[in-house]
Amino acid sequence: MEIKNSWLFRNPITHRGLHTFEYPENSLIAFENSIKNNYPIELDVRIIDDGTIVVFHDEKLIRVTKQDGYVTKLKKSDLENIFLLSGDGKNTDQRIPTFREVLDCISGRVPLLIEIKNSGKVGPLESKVIEELRTYNGEFAIQSFNPFSLEYFKNNAPHILRGQLSCFFGKNDLRGAHKRAVLKKLKLNKIAKPDFISYRFSDLPNKYVTKTNLPVLAWTIQNNADMEKVIPYCNNIIFENFIPSYK
Repeated sequence: MEIKNSWLFRNPITHRGLHTFEYPENSLIAFENSIKNNYPIELDVRIIDDGTIVVFHDEKLIRVTKQDGYVTKLKKSDLENIFLLSGDGKNTDQRIPTFREVLDCISGRVPLLIEIKNSGKVGPLESKVIEELRTYNGEFAIQSFNPFSLEYFKNNAPHILRGQLSCFFGKNDLRGAHKRAVLKKLKLNKIAKPDFISYRFSDLPNKYVTKTNLPVLAWTIQNNADMEKVIPYCNNIIFENFIPSYK
C-alpha cells in the first residue's frame, strides 16, 4: 500500500491520546478515550534508569505530576507512587504507564504513532521499542526529532514506517544555531531516510518540506481555524483540545 493511503493519513491523530481536563495526557484513560472515538494515538516513549520504557513526554516530571526530578532517573517501582494531574492540578488515579502496559491496553484497536524521545545515546531505547513491537498485533509507526534514532530503525527494523519530526526551532527549543538550521532544513534526511515528515503546523508551508516530496503530518492543531489554514499543506493532522469538524 502506498503510504499516502495508509492509516497515517486517514483519520486525524490524537496528540498524547484524547486527553481532557479530567483525562491526563499520555494516560491509559486518554488512550481509551481515543479508542472510544476511533482516533489513532500519538504518544511519547522514554527509557528510565532500570531500562523500562515509559510513556511520558517531558524530561522533567513537574508539569504533569507533583514530583520534582527527571523521568529518566526513575525505576519501574517508582511509578506506582507518581500520579498524573488533572487540568486543575489535582492528582488523578492515573499513573505514568509503561510502554508494555500501553500496548496491552490498546491491543491493536487503533493505530499508534510512537515518538522516540531520545536526545542521548542511540540504541538502548530504540532496540527495546523494536523488541516490544515485535509481537504487537496492530498498526503503528514511529517518529523522532533525532535523525540518528530514525537511522537506527532504518538499519534494524526497516519495515517500521518512520517520520522525521521538525520545525523552525527557537533558541529555547534546541541549543546550537548550526544544529537548529540542519534539523529545520531536514538536511539529515539522507541519513534517516524517513517515510514521512511531521512538521509544526505554524511553520508550514516551507520549501524544506515541499522539496522532500514526502507526505506530511502537521502538529499540533488546537482549533478548527488553524486546521483549515494548514490542510492545503499537509496530508493529515495531529490534534488536541478540540474535535476536528471534518471527521
